[in-house]
This record gives sequence, structure tokens and C-alpha cells, in this order.
Amino acid sequence: MANQNLTDVLAFASVLSVFVMTAVQFVKTTINLPKKAIPLIGVGIGLLIGWAAFPFTDLDLALRLWSGALAGLSATGLFELVFNNRSGNTKE
Repeated sequence: MANQNLTDVLAFASVLSVFVMTAVQFVKTTINLPKKAIPLIGVGIGLLIGWAAFPFTDLDLALRLWSGALAGLSATGLFELVFNNRSGNTKE
């Protein structure tokens, strides 16, 4: 049963990450925020979307919240990886 729960959480987080990424980008373009706060905001938005997604899934609240948090972290990292130009070295 534990493996099925993990599979469900990861599958639901994959679906939620698209919506979370869109919401985070909307917040970033409308509100002036420090860049260090974006991952925390992504997790918060993910938690809210995971909580609000009860009509679309039969997952328990705790599993939906885990999915939302994972979606928030992955959406923030995915956007930064794809759309930000990362040039240079880590040590200068």
C-alpha cells in the first residue's frame, strides 16, 4: 500500500506542477518579491492548489498536500532550469 501511495503522490504532483508553475509565474510578474522567496511561495501555492484539488482526486488530504508541496518545489526548479540562462562557473 505504501508504494501505491507514493506512486499516487508523484503522479498527482506531476499534474499539479503545471498549474503551480503558472500560478507562481503570475505572482512573480504581478508582485515585486525578493528572488529568495520564490521557492517558498511555490511551496505555498502548491499546498493551496493541492488542498483545493479535492473534487478531482480521491487522495487523502495529507497526500494531496504532499503532492502540492512537491509540485511547488518542482515547478519552481523546472522554470528556473528551462528559462533562466545559467552561464559561468560555480566558483569564481
